[in-house]
Amino acid sequence: MKRTILISLTVLLAVVMLGSVAIYAVSERKLHHAYPVDESRLALSLDGASVVRGAHLVKAIGACTLCHGDDLGGSVYADMGPIGYVAGPNLTRGRGGAGARNSTADFVRAIRYGVRQDGTSLIAMPSEVYTNMNDADLASIIAYLKAIPPVDREMPRSHFKPLGRALLATGRLNILVAPKTRHPGQPVSVPAIASAEYGKYIADVSGCHGCHGYGLSGGVVAGPPGLPPAANLTPTGIGAWSEADFVRAMRQGQRPDGTKINEFMPWKQYGAMSDDELRAIWLYLGSVPAKASGNK
Repeated sequence: MKRTILISLTVLLAVVMLGSVAIYAVSERKLHHAYPVDESRLALSLDGASVVRGAHLVKAIGACTLCHGDDLGGSVYADMGPIGYVAGPNLTRGRGGAGARNSTADFVRAIRYGVRQDGTSLIAMPSEVYTNMNDADLASIIAYLKAIPPVDREMPRSHFKPLGRALLATGRLNILVAPKTRHPGQPVSVPAIASAEYGKYIADVSGCHGCHGYGLSGGVVAGPPGLPPAANLTPTGIGAWSEADFVRAMRQGQRPDGTKINEFMPWKQYGAMSDDELRAIWLYLGSVPAKASGNK
């Protein structure tokens, strides 16, 4: 009897060990896979206007401070316990900062393609959104990153723990951004005026479609447990909202009925958009087809 139990435990241990080795091998292959990028040349200008435009894009439209901190010196994005740890790197030229070692091409590679200098995928970087950004806006962002004051802050590199590796290996953790970043071709510059066309561009590069769907009808959002569904932003969902209601929601996080909008929706960042930018988004929302909620 004891011999049978010992054999069973030995077999079980061997199976667990083989499974662990397989999970580690598959996750390592995914983590170290190199993704090719188009080495496009970006004309960079460090003049004052470009830096000011870049600051606005970083803070109000790209909402980069959510992950990298208000000073862009790095911040913890998510401590997921046994799954792993995601940190927004220090983007400045200070000690531990990417700005001290990244070339313009490195910034383009990270922002537009979601890959590191060595070609491996970044984690939780919204490159699938930023890839829609036109060259002028991307250049302004990089100009701003090169101009910001240095912050000395060493940030730990994002990493996966055993459970995270298991989820990654089995395809249940879709957090590597390079393989899901699609490149629709050279982004077209859109006049920065209060128009539905420019509103769509802002929605494309700020991540609205990531939560609300490309049809903007809302639905279940991938994120922390307990998140409410994303709102339906089509004419069906907006209903009797006025433009003033929309602006109040974006700037104060408050619906017309007085209820608060969950702060997972980064209205505090988006509320810093200009009046023309918010009007452009409003015009875009009015131009999309009406859809039932969740019918993305």
